[in-house]
Formats: sequence, structure tokens, C-alpha cells
Amino acid sequence: MRVNIHECTRKADGRWRPGYVAAALVFAIGMAGTTLPTPLYGLYQEQIGFTELMVTVVFAVYAVAVITVLLVVGNYSDESGRRPVLLCALALSAASAGCFLLEGGLPLLFAGRLLSGCAAGLLSGAATAAVIELAGPGHRARAGFAATAANMGGLGCGPLLSGILAQYTPWPLTLPFWVHLGLVTLACGITWLLPETVAEPKRRPPLKPQGLSVPPEVKGVFLPASLAAFAGFALLGLFTAVAPSFASRTLGVHNPAVSGAVVFSVFLASTAGQSLTQRVGAHLALPVGCGVLVVGLLLVASSLLAESLLLLVLGALCGGTGQGLAFRAALTLISGAAPAQHRGGTISAFFVVAYGGISLPVVGVGAMATWLGLRQAGLIFAGCAVVLAACAGTYAARRLPPDPQLQPGSPPAASSRF
Repeated sequence: MRVNIHECTRKADGRWRPGYVAAALVFAIGMAGTTLPTPLYGLYQEQIGFTELMVTVVFAVYAVAVITVLLVVGNYSDESGRRPVLLCALALSAASAGCFLLEGGLPLLFAGRLLSGCAAGLLSGAATAAVIELAGPGHRARAGFAATAANMGGLGCGPLLSGILAQYTPWPLTLPFWVHLGLVTLACGITWLLPETVAEPKRRPPLKPQGLSVPPEVKGVFLPASLAAFAGFALLGLFTAVAPSFASRTLGVHNPAVSGAVVFSVFLASTAGQSLTQRVGAHLALPVGCGVLVVGLLLVASSLLAESLLLLVLGALCGGTGQGLAFRAALTLISGAAPAQHRGGTISAFFVVAYGGISLPVVGVGAMATWLGLRQAGLIFAGCAVVLAACAGTYAARRLPPDPQLQPGSPPAASSRF
């Protein structure tokens, strides 16, 4: 079998070490753990007893933890190295699974989501940078897709796995987390073998919270890219936090496997959308993705009005495709513009904005659902998200700096398009 030199590297003693494909697998396993509870919230509601608002608050704890970690230590892997940060993230993911296994009420649910958010915050910047850097300049296209597909694919596989295990095994609230612990163990072994991509990693460097600091050379693309990411992640937040409740309460679908599959569909479509970005080109894919996202949001709103599972799935597929197009384009432009010594921190700042989209609107939906009902809250959300996505797409089409590949006399840049 022909082995790609950028997919694995040889150690001094002659043994092979895993490369960017293995790093993407670690990324996917870590992110899958963050969405495992999604189809299980209905079971937790029956067992513990809490409102729809509390579901979104539990979900938001995760997003707040992600944002906090990104702000405080988002650039830490630029100095300490990618591998130590990845191992720390996997340890937090295992601790989160332990909280759910010991679940005895809301406090442990909150603790599990908090630890899971911390793990995702560490993974988002460090794992994305590691996958890209392990690929080498000639394979940035594959690595860019591998990083974004691992992120979205992992998030989608979490609810699919837990939904199937919850529906078809006798241990719906424990087996998903035991399986995840096994996968985390595998991921730790792979991470230990990964080559370190930071040239001179420091041992225990001091914390230097970065806030939302972005290098000057990235600011031209950061605003339109982050706005598009906010709108796309708002759709993902709706599906991961509210769609299972809508399916069960409004559509009468009480099968966790079906709920998990509906959530999986939006992330599957996102991965498919990402695969199209290279063909379209990042500068065009950003506004086009926002336009497709608008159509998906309109289909989601139609599903709420018509109480149709089919329209909900179509909205997930269409909206997910648009989100994937825009997300990969945004990450491509930002990571390509960022200097290597600030790449992890810049990507982390991008994810801060994205995870704001996955948390703030969802909490608003939960609050409105308490007083207006889930359907009305979902319609208001869809309307606001349509306006935001349309504005982000318009801004990107009109204000995004031109693609240097399209400028007369400019040489093609392998890293500007993934």
C-alpha cells in the first residue's frame, strides 16, 4: 500500500509515527464526546425533572466553558506545544464522561457539561492547528478538510452513537459514556505518538489570556468570516439543544435513535458542504454558504409551522450544507492569513465568536419557549438567524478582501484555498 509521507512520519529509530489523519481522528473523538448527551436530555428530564429552559441552560454551560477556555488559554498551544494541550483536552473529556456515569441530579450534569466545554475549547484551536501543520505545504487542501470534517463529523457522530445505544441497549444513560471512555483511551495513545509541530515548545509557559486579539494581517477577513460562523453555529445550536425536544413534543417522535439521526444529519450535511468549498473557492464559498444557510433556516421555520419531520430533515440538510461551506471557507481564510506563531490563538479567537452563536441564541430560545411555547420560540429564532445570515453573506460578498490568486500577476498560493 502506498503511504503518503505527510500522513505519517518516520522516527529516528525507524518506526512510523501518525500524521494529520491520525490527528483528525483524535479531534473527531474529542468533539463526539461533547454532543453525546444531546438525544438523552429527554430521558434526563423524565428522571430528574426540569424544564425546557433548563435544558438550554445546561447546554449553554458547555458553550460558556468553551468560550472561557478559548479566551484564557486559546493561544497556549502556540507556546507549550500542540500535543500536551491535546492530552489535557482528552483528560477533561474523560472526566466529563465520568460525571455523566455518576449522574445523580443537575449538579453533575452541569459539571459534565462544564468539563466537556473546557475540552472542546482546548481542542478547537490546538487540534485544528495540529492537523494543518502536520500535513505540510503540499497537502494543505486535504488537511484543511480533515480538520473541519473532524470537527463537524465528530459533533455529528456523538448524538448518533448515543441515540442508537440509548434506544437499542438496556443501559441508555451509561453505555454511551463507557464507549466514549474507550475511544478517549485510544485517542490518548494516538496523541502520545503524534509529532510535535511547535518548533520550540516551552515547559509550563505562563498563562497569557489573549481576549479577542487578532493579528493585524488577519483583521480584513476576520469580521466577515466570524459573522458567517456565528450564524452557522446558531443553526447547529438549535439542532443540538432544541431539535430533539421539538421532535418528541411536537412531532411525537420519542425514539432517541431518530432524534440522534436528525441531529447527525445537520452535521453530515455540514461535512458535505465543506467538501465543496475547495471547488467553489473560499472567497466565493463564504457568501454562497450564507445564502444556502438562509434557505435551510426557512425550511426549519416551515417545519415548525407544518409540524413536518420531513421539512425539519430537509432544513437540517440544506442549512448544514450552507454552514459547512461558510465554516470551512472562513477557517481557510483565517488560518491562511494568520502567521504561524499566532495561528492557534487566531483560530481560537474565531471559535470564540462561533461558539457565541451556538450558545446565546439557544438560551434565548429556551427562555422564550417557557412563555411562548417551543414552536413560537423556534420561529422567532429562525427569523433572527435568517437576517443575520443574510447580512453576513452580503457583507462577505461586498467587503471581503479579494482573493490574491485572482489578482493579475499573483502566483498561486497553496495555503489560501483548502
